[in-house]
Amino acid sequence: MKPRPNYTMLCDFYELTMGNGYFQTGLKDRICYFDVFFRQVPDGGGFAIAAGLEQVIRYIQDLHFDEDDLAYLRGKGVFDEGFLEYLRDFRFTGDIWAVPEGIPIFPGEPILTVRAPAIQAQFIETFVLLTLNHQSLLATKSNRIVRAAKGRPVSEFGSRRAQGVDGALLGARAAYIAGCAATACTMADQWYGSPATGTMAHSWVQMFPDEYTAFKTYCELYPHAATLLVDTYNVLKSGVPNAIRAFKEVLLPRGITQCGIRLDSGDLAYLSRRARKMLDDAGLTQCKIVVSNSLDEYIIRDLLDQGACIDAFGVGERLITAKSDPVFGGVYKLAAIEEPDGTIVPKIKVSENPSKITTPHFKKVYRLFGKETGKAEADYICVHDETVDPDEPLELFDPEATWKRKTLTGFRAVELLAPIFRNGELVYHIPDIEESRAYCAEQVELLWDEVRRFEFPHNYYVDLSPKLWNIKHELLQRNG
Repeated sequence: MKPRPNYTMLCDFYELTMGNGYFQTGLKDRICYFDVFFRQVPDGGGFAIAAGLEQVIRYIQDLHFDEDDLAYLRGKGVFDEGFLEYLRDFRFTGDIWAVPEGIPIFPGEPILTVRAPAIQAQFIETFVLLTLNHQSLLATKSNRIVRAAKGRPVSEFGSRRAQGVDGALLGARAAYIAGCAATACTMADQWYGSPATGTMAHSWVQMFPDEYTAFKTYCELYPHAATLLVDTYNVLKSGVPNAIRAFKEVLLPRGITQCGIRLDSGDLAYLSRRARKMLDDAGLTQCKIVVSNSLDEYIIRDLLDQGACIDAFGVGERLITAKSDPVFGGVYKLAAIEEPDGTIVPKIKVSENPSKITTPHFKKVYRLFGKETGKAEADYICVHDETVDPDEPLELFDPEATWKRKTLTGFRAVELLAPIFRNGELVYHIPDIEESRAYCAEQVELLWDEVRRFEFPHNYYVDLSPKLWNIKHELLQRNG
């Protein structure tokens, strides 16, 4: 694993001015509770996928200011010298709870909660949000694309269209957790373990005197990984016939039958069907057809509905940029403060926009599964000291239509927020990328099909306990 840059100064400037203010007004040690949550699922989907926790953990572990940082801040002329000395020994000493990477998440529920002294809790806001927002956005988009492919492998091909270096690297990581089979980004494999793969560019074909020579040479160099790009000139007149000839002359004499062609332009449904017949007629029934070219979940779904003969997909710009809905919209909001005697005082943000009203208090989140079906039925947000009794009926309200309700009986309740840091020390086993990927696939399967569909998904119930609802209502009455 390569060393990572120190991202301590990757923060909004107001985190530092507020920290300086907390220091000078005696609030620096006031314990605060902040929640990360999001308000709307991208692309009108039924759920999102959480990703980015490992990078948050690494950031928290490495929080420190070096002398260059302190010199820069001193040069701004706005910070108290005592505050700068405080930053010299700065480290995170608080507690963090979070949902695991790969789990489906829903609007309004905490996906990460911070309990820490005010300066620390405030300071980490920017990095936590940019990391969870970016990777959760791309994991959500990738999972949609993977589900559209109906079991066919999807490779992430987006590095050259990504928004910057981390956009490419961490985007590939998030895509792999969410179900993509591979990435074209070599460094993402080297750093994060998302397998790198690739075929060839059109320039390879153009570099040789003719298409057949280009294909033959590639097969000779990479006999066990020969996927040939057949649309540089004419797919059906030359591309596929030359690929067949190269396979037969180079691979089959060696007993190699695993090979592939890639289509990167044109009518992919029509061309894939014609190419499949040509390959089968030539006896190359095990030859795979890979397609790329500005794909997304809707195009993939349409191609398969049209009977396209496609074995795998390469998806680039519309995945790595989440082009159709490129902002995740996670926020970081104060939920409570803690008095010196340990009393937790809930805090609320009120707005004329109902979606921006926060849910106060230090909370926990349960996911409720039907015992008979095993499917996720609802998420239940309650005050931290509450528990859920699976033997007692639980009445829930629809998040989009509160007059609708359902009663759950005979369910299994699982807490979603796991302890990550306690008193600044990591207490969480960080899963490797393969574990997170497997966990994502497993957890998505626990959702009903109606929640997983792309258009007009079923409203998944996310409800507050009566105790938490009453606290929120009282604060609204008091502050509204």
